[in-house]
Amino acid sequence: MSSNINAVKGTPRAFGDNVLVTDMHFGEQVTESGIIIADDDGTTRGIYPRWAKVYDKGATNKDQFQIGDWILIMHGRWTRGVKVDTPAGEIELRKVELDSILATSPKKPTGLRLGAEYTDGQAATIDPGSFIN
Repeated sequence: MSSNINAVKGTPRAFGDNVLVTDMHFGEQVTESGIIIADDDGTTRGIYPRWAKVYDKGATNKDQFQIGDWILIMHGRWTRGVKVDTPAGEIELRKVELDSILATSPKKPTGLRLGAEYTDGQAATIDPGSFIN
């Protein structure tokens, strides 16, 4: 009997002050006017904070956001996704670092992408060395 280690069955719960999120978008995007923006993950242009929906938060987490709210997370401050087969269907969960939450919203934000102003689409336009004394 083989088992798929890439998917978990059940209803996961966050413990402690951890936060689990879902619906973090990495694929292509379509603007309101219908323009398709290609998947930018893995490129300089793809380095920006991302919104995710709060799936669960631990019992000791005292942050103001609630389950179902959307949080903006600093780039790369989340774990790899784990596919979970829940009674409601398959979802992909990630754990985020609490100190990396930049903003919250009760509904899904649209048209907001931070970080694009620091790139020309191919390479970063800011020298990281300028931040070091």
